[in-house]
Amino acid sequence: MNLADMLTFADIVHLNRIAVYYECDCKPNSKHELIQGILTKLGSSSFFEMQVRELKLSEVRFLNALLFDDRPYFSMEELIAVAKQSAEENGDSDERPRDIVARLRNSGWLFNGSTHNTRYLYQIPLDMKDRFRRVMVQDLQNGMIRVSEPTSYRDEGHLLAEDLRLFLQYMEQHEVPLNPEGAWYRRNQQQLMEHLHIAEPLLGKGGWRFGYGSSFKFYPDRMALLYDYARHSRFIEEKGDRVVLTAKGEERREYVIEDEMIQLFRFWLRLYKGAVPNLLSLVYWIGECARPWTSSESLFVHIGPLIRPFYYDTPRSVFDQRIIRMMLHLGMLRLGEHSTGPSVQMTAWGLKLAGEYRIGRNDPGMRLH
Repeated sequence: MNLADMLTFADIVHLNRIAVYYECDCKPNSKHELIQGILTKLGSSSFFEMQVRELKLSEVRFLNALLFDDRPYFSMEELIAVAKQSAEENGDSDERPRDIVARLRNSGWLFNGSTHNTRYLYQIPLDMKDRFRRVMVQDLQNGMIRVSEPTSYRDEGHLLAEDLRLFLQYMEQHEVPLNPEGAWYRRNQQQLMEHLHIAEPLLGKGGWRFGYGSSFKFYPDRMALLYDYARHSRFIEEKGDRVVLTAKGEERREYVIEDEMIQLFRFWLRLYKGAVPNLLSLVYWIGECARPWTSSESLFVHIGPLIRPFYYDTPRSVFDQRIIRMMLHLGMLRLGEHSTGPSVQMTAWGLKLAGEYRIGRNDPGMRLH
């Protein structure tokens, strides 16, 4: 439902709180006058834009989290959990999550459901979501530093899916033992790297690696994604002290590249969402901001505040290594170099993928077990 519909179902106490928040000149006992006054205020584009730009960072993070969540309703406990995370990310540990929820409820962002089963649940008006998105996109785009096309750039296209095929081919041609920790021996990892289009340095000793898939602690980032995807899809199977290609894996060596890239993208979103809960929204904002060649630094300056640290990963390393680098591997971004630093541009393929995951759309991707 849109704002006008939700105001109609709201009780007069809630309407009065919203009217007071926006200083509407309305009779407090007239529901019709309250609704009209609120709609007139929020219907003004300039007023709405001003309200969005005056939101606290914790409130922006809160709304951003809900914006890309496909659930139609949220319990108060779920809202408080999101608010708590949003406040902690901003360093506002003294700000009570319940106060964030209350402010957004009093300002017309959150409404109770209109049926008997949903009256203790909450939702955001659909038109408010869309308007918030438009203001965010406009402000983010205005902050971008555009650069000329670099003389050379890196674009991996669909090589991730091609390397999945080569990975399965390698598995068919080699026996792969597992070391006592359950990982490939380095010689096998190196052989595989020589087999792939995109090779990565093997991991050195020491350092914590966790949070981005079960294989992340053993293998370089791109290989870990391929390995977890192949194992989740049951193309390979670990049996005791070795890993083997399954019958399904043998069949999968022939597939439509674009279809496989879509599945890899969906898998990446689900695999990384524990460490980067708002990954889908970050992909969307990057897609909207980096259509032309854009300074990577300006992109981080404006999108970085939406990224939370993850244990050993700072917002900067999450941005550079877990998002930008992986979007490059997924064929979504090009990376270039300028005298002022790195630059990025979304590919046509990347824009297509990001566009498939607009606000309110359910993700039909694979479920992780």
